[in-house]
Amino acid sequence: MLTFATVAAAPSPEGQSVAQSAPVVTKINPKDGLTYVWIPPGKFMMGCSPGDAACDEDEKPPREVTIAKGFWIGQTLVTQGAYQRVTGENPSFFHGSDQLPVEQVNLMDAHEYCSKVGMRIPNEAEWEYAARANNPASRYADDLDAIAWYKDNSYAHTHEVASKKPNAWQLYDMLGNLWQWMSDPFKPGEPVSVVQRGGSWKNRASSIRVSNRGIDSGGTERSYAGFRCAGDTDAPENKNPQ
Repeated sequence: MLTFATVAAAPSPEGQSVAQSAPVVTKINPKDGLTYVWIPPGKFMMGCSPGDAACDEDEKPPREVTIAKGFWIGQTLVTQGAYQRVTGENPSFFHGSDQLPVEQVNLMDAHEYCSKVGMRIPNEAEWEYAARANNPASRYADDLDAIAWYKDNSYAHTHEVASKKPNAWQLYDMLGNLWQWMSDPFKPGEPVSVVQRGGSWKNRASSIRVSNRGIDSGGTERSYAGFRCAGDTDAPENKNPQ
C-alpha cells in the first residue's frame, strides 16, 4: 500500500529553493513497518562538492552521473525494532529504544535483512543522489548540528532515527548517526573492502559530508555502522493515489 505526502521545498545553504519537481511519495513496507521514499530519476554531480576543501582524492574528480530509473530508499536507517521484527535478533551495542538504529551488523547481515523485506542495499551513486536531494553543497544544510549526530554533539552514542532535520526529499540521518553500508567495493575489482557513506556519531565534522567515502571489510560489525534498504519495484508512477 502506498501513502502519499507532499512536503514544502527545503532551503539550500544559499537560501534558494531545492524543491523536487514532484511531491515526495512514501510507502510503508508491511514486512518491517518502515517508511520508504520514492527517489525520482535524474542527473547530478557525484563526488567532491564545489568549494569543499575537505575532499580526499577518492572523491575527485566530480563527475556527472545519470540515475536512469527511480528507486525507493529507507526514510530512516533500519531501526532496532524493525530489525528484531524481521530477524528475531538485536545485535546492537547501544540499547534503550526500538527507534535507535541497529548497528553491529556486517554487510551480509544487511543484505539478508533487505532481501527478507523485498529490498536491497543501495549503491553509492543512488545513495549520494538521494542524500543531496538536488543540493550541490557538501551538506544539505549549513547548520550541521540541525541535521546530524556526530562527534561534537552525540555524547559518544547513537540516537533515535529522525530526531534531526531531514533533507529536501524527507530522508533522515543521511549524514551522521551511523555509517551506512553500500553495495559497492571501495575500488572496482577489489570486493574485500566495501564502501560506507554518511559518517557516524564518532566522526568529526570534516567527515560528515555527502561525498565522503568510508571503507571497511564487509565482514566486520561496528557500533558505528548500520544501513538502510533500497528497492526498485512498485514505482509510484504506475499507481493511483489512494
